[in-house]
Amino acid sequence: MTMSNPDSRLISSNIVWHHATVTRARREAQSGHRGAIIWFTGLSGSGKSTLAHAVEEVLHQKGCRTFVLDGDNVRHGLCSDLGFSPDDRIENIRRIGEMAKLFMEAGIIVLTAFISPYRADRDRVRGMVKSGDFMEIFCDSSIQVCEGRDVKGLYKKARAGQIAEFTGISSPYEVPLEPELALRTGVEDIDTCVREILVEMTQSGILSHR
Repeated sequence: MTMSNPDSRLISSNIVWHHATVTRARREAQSGHRGAIIWFTGLSGSGKSTLAHAVEEVLHQKGCRTFVLDGDNVRHGLCSDLGFSPDDRIENIRRIGEMAKLFMEAGIIVLTAFISPYRADRDRVRGMVKSGDFMEIFCDSSIQVCEGRDVKGLYKKARAGQIAEFTGISSPYEVPLEPELALRTGVEDIDTCVREILVEMTQSGILSHR
């Protein structure tokens, strides 16, 4: 993992948070919905990205302001300096959490699709925001189903020892203990999963009932 600047604490002590006149509440009033972080987690191939984009499509058609943060896309840019060691995985999720929080403050519903294998990292992002701003969705699909999909051929490479520290094979995945939703993405069809998410978002007050 990239080493931090030894003078970072000195720099941090000299910066002050600037409070904008256009607040989150004003942005949300203009959008007609709350900003929120919808956090999809699960094994590779469990349907996180597919489901996040399917939900975004429905929300977009409803006139909601949305954005999907996808694991591979973020690693092409913001986190291109990170690998897949435990420390780098922690830093990857920390950066994503901070970025997701900024999107949320802009009044946007940000949907994140990351394996995010460690429970403590997901809980840390939840702790960055107020209660009700973070919705954890566990894409519960067996490793057998995920390997059967294996669109990217990653499981095959991991089984052959060509990918080190691959989640579910040579690196652990910690199942969420109390997610807002646990969807059986290996069994249920995508439309059913999308409906369940929209219901939860409405009941939690992220979306209005209209």
